Amino acid sequence: MSGRFLGCREAEAGSRAVLLGLPLDATGCGRAGVKDGPAAVRQASQFLEEYSLSLRADFRDVGVYDALDLPLPPGNLLGALKAIEDEAARVLRAGLALLAVGGEHLVTLPLVRAAAARYPGLRVLQLDAHADLADQYGGEPLTHATVMCRVVQHLGPGRLIQAGIRSGTAEEAAFAEANTLWLDPRTPAGLDATRRALRGHPVYLTIDMDVLDPAFAPGVSCPEPAGWTTGEVLVVLSALADLDVVALDLVEVCPSADAGGATAVAAARILRDAGIIFFKP
Repeated sequence: MSGRFLGCREAEAGSRAVLLGLPLDATGCGRAGVKDGPAAVRQASQFLEEYSLSLRADFRDVGVYDALDLPLPPGNLLGALKAIEDEAARVLRAGLALLAVGGEHLVTLPLVRAAAARYPGLRVLQLDAHADLADQYGGEPLTHATVMCRVVQHLGPGRLIQAGIRSGTAEEAAFAEANTLWLDPRTPAGLDATRRALRGHPVYLTIDMDVLDPAFAPGVSCPEPAGWTTGEVLVVLSALADLDVVALDLVEVCPSADAGGATAVAAARILRDAGIIFFKP
């Protein structure tokens, strides 16, 4: 099987977007092994067609260069986050769209920082089971459980839209009420509110695979029952096709817990379709 994601190019020159693996697994509180997520998603993508029957479009037409995994300094969390931010900034400054594959959800913070520097007025749409709004977790400010709190502090209140949230503390719920919007774009009213909140702004999309119910995505670091179906995620993304998404990530695939590779295949399908929906010329 190819070492690159389905239908991706082997050179950046002439491409419109860059796919970047971010094998960070440093602060997780659940199952270990998400560092292997990017490789698993790439391998699983080979079971798919480049052509999306539902979208009537081909992923190859997007023009995505797979840069493979970014080398990250072992045992150096701040160094890893800086390396991620620097590379994302380089890609975005070149006028390319960015598709990142984690790795733990903390990778979203440096990616958002880079996107916000390139695109003032950035808004973030988070699809996730967990609020990730803790100020500290285990006494640490930089973890996958605090990542969206750090994003809010970087961007300011009212610029984070959260969907799929079904797990959080009372403190996180209070923080969300003051700083974020909790919406359900699976409903007509929620979809309309999501569009209103994001339309006219550059958008960063982050998809934690545990937004899916464990029946559809068992191989995640922190599974949470009563989640979305794979089909619901795809319908929501299609319904938001008119948004100006400039970068996105997909995180928290844990191959060691992924019986039969179901989560990796679902992640590859979501990534393929998201690339077509948001970045196809």
